[in-house]
Amino acid sequence: MNSLTNDPVPARRRPVIGICARTAPVTLQGSDLLVALALQSHVAFLSEAGCTPLLLPLLPGAEDLVGRLDALLVPGGPDLDPALYGQAAHPATRAMSPDADRVELALMRRALDARLPVLAICRGMQLLNVLHAGSLHQHLADVTGHDGHRPRTQSFTLGRLPLKLLPGSKIAAILEEDAPQTACHHHQAVDRIGDGLTVTARAEDGTVEAVEVTGHPFAIGVQWESGHTADKRLHQALAHAARRPENEPAAAISIH
Repeated sequence: MNSLTNDPVPARRRPVIGICARTAPVTLQGSDLLVALALQSHVAFLSEAGCTPLLLPLLPGAEDLVGRLDALLVPGGPDLDPALYGQAAHPATRAMSPDADRVELALMRRALDARLPVLAICRGMQLLNVLHAGSLHQHLADVTGHDGHRPRTQSFTLGRLPLKLLPGSKIAAILEEDAPQTACHHHQAVDRIGDGLTVTARAEDGTVEAVEVTGHPFAIGVQWESGHTADKRLHQALAHAARRPENEPAAAISIH
């Protein structure tokens, strides 16, 4: 028997997508705990798209795990330390964790240098901008004059604002709709655009809602809360990019 022709074909390995963990207090079975966690929708959407999600606590050396990843998702979270972009903290800037910020910056830098697909959501997009020497509006309502990006309601409410997409951009190809809207909840936003980034979506008030790393096969930042709705298109696009060989043309990805 010829083992070269009769051995079973090995199953294709599921791409491993790292998700940057967030630290939060929880109460479990009456005990107050501090846990490292990820939004379950990020885990579920990536798993449904044929990938293996891997939680990455923001500890020193986390960037050394990039060699074991096929893509990286950087989710929303607390405000960045304004010292990273040369500013003092605004009174509304809160819940900063400078040590975690620096670990996450190193992790994102390593992933981009390795040409891994990167999806950066909300805080993640702001981190992407700061990594490229950009800055942030620390309290967006001071600039726009309204609270539409973070509605002031008793319960968590997503802001729904029309989006203007850059034709021919990756984000336009992924969303592929005539009247896209944000699903946002943020009080900070991109101010000075980082070097090597292209703005690919804005709200009607001019707020930057999406950026892409120029010349990178797939490195997208979105300001809205992807994962807080049932829309899986961005996660599916990240999974698709994680499976694509580096030498395949980086055409715009359309997910249906």
